[in-house]
Amino acid sequence: MTAIAIDDEPIALDIVTAHAAKVPFVDLKTTFTNAFEAISYLQQHKVDLLFLDIKMPDISGIDFLKALSKPPMVIFTTAYSEHAVQSFELDAVDYLLKPFSLSRFLKACNKAKELFDLRNQAPETKSDFIFIKDGYEQVKVLLNEILYIEASGNYTQIKLSKNRLLSSRITINELADLLPNQQFIRTHRAFIVAKDKISRYDRSQIIIEDKSIPIGATYFQNLKLPF
Repeated sequence: MTAIAIDDEPIALDIVTAHAAKVPFVDLKTTFTNAFEAISYLQQHKVDLLFLDIKMPDISGIDFLKALSKPPMVIFTTAYSEHAVQSFELDAVDYLLKPFSLSRFLKACNKAKELFDLRNQAPETKSDFIFIKDGYEQVKVLLNEILYIEASGNYTQIKLSKNRLLSSRITINELADLLPNQQFIRTHRAFIVAKDKISRYDRSQIIIEDKSIPIGATYFQNLKLPF
């Protein structure tokens, strides 16, 4: 995976550079202390992964990510924990609190690699079904039977027709990459819904059968209702 790192502290960039050099599947191309110079680089080069500080003098990492039309995967690196929830609403791969160890850095990179592999395989797996791991088994799930998907703790709950429920340790972000955009849409950091199963909606919620599914503020601007 090609990567860049952005942090206003050169010492922090040195740590990311040293750690990344020990991860064989991460190719850290360059680093930036100036976020606006990084934007120019991203416009001219393909980047798969971004190591991004949050507290920077001219623009926050959160606002920087929101400004990108097609952002790469991102791992936030910060000394502050209060932005964790917001970062995951933006589908961050991970959130590293400084100072972080090499083992913690590697764990974040492994998560990014798994997502990267899923995205690259997605065109081949997007048919009329997917396989979901349930315990030690891989269960075939027909796409037209999925009503909605809900992240719940360490599990993802997949609500199916005929009142069936499937629990899996696959993350909601991984499922979002497996499911075709023409059939499913993310409405909240914890929810994905099947478009054709929606019975009604308003600005704040979507109703599928008797389930009220929230529309997150971050996702509302990307929802084009009616579909």
